[in-house]
Amino acid sequence: MMDRQEGRPMRRRRGSLIGKPVARNVRWGIAHIFSSSNSTIVHITDVTGAECIARVTSGMMTDKSREGGSPFPAMRAAQKAAEVAMDKGVNGVHIKIRAPGGIKSKSPGAGAQPAIRALARAGMRIGRIEDTTPLPTDTCRRKGGRKGRRV
Repeated sequence: MMDRQEGRPMRRRRGSLIGKPVARNVRWGIAHIFSSSNSTIVHITDVTGAECIARVTSGMMTDKSREGGSPFPAMRAAQKAAEVAMDKGVNGVHIKIRAPGGIKSKSPGAGAQPAIRALARAGMRIGRIEDTTPLPTDTCRRKGGRKGRRV
C-alpha cells in the first residue's frame, strides 16, 4: 500500500489487522430455537444435528407455567444452554429459529430474540441465522369446523 502524496509505503499501526480477522479453534454447533406463544426451547446440537449437546426449555426456568412464552425465561434458558455447550467445547453456533408454522402462527414468539441475544452475550460466536419455520404450500384444514370458532 502506497501513500498517495509521497509515493512511499504506508505504515501499519501497531496491533491493527488489514482485512478480516481469521477465527481459530472455533468448534461449531447448531442452536435450534423453537419459540411459540407459550414456550421457548433452546436445543444445541453438533453440526450434523444428530448429537444433542444441550436442551433447555423456558418452562424449566420458571415455576409459573403461564410465564413460559415470555422473554426473561427464554433468555435464562439460552444462557444455561450456552453454559452447558461451552463446557462441552462448543464455542460457536449457527442459529435456526422455528415458529409453530403450518396452520398455526408463522412468526416466532416473544422469546426468540432474547434467546439469540443471550447466546451472543454468553460468549458464543454467532454464525448464520436462519428461519426454519414450516410453511405450507397448500394448507391443511384449520380446526374449528365449517362455521369457525364462535366467540
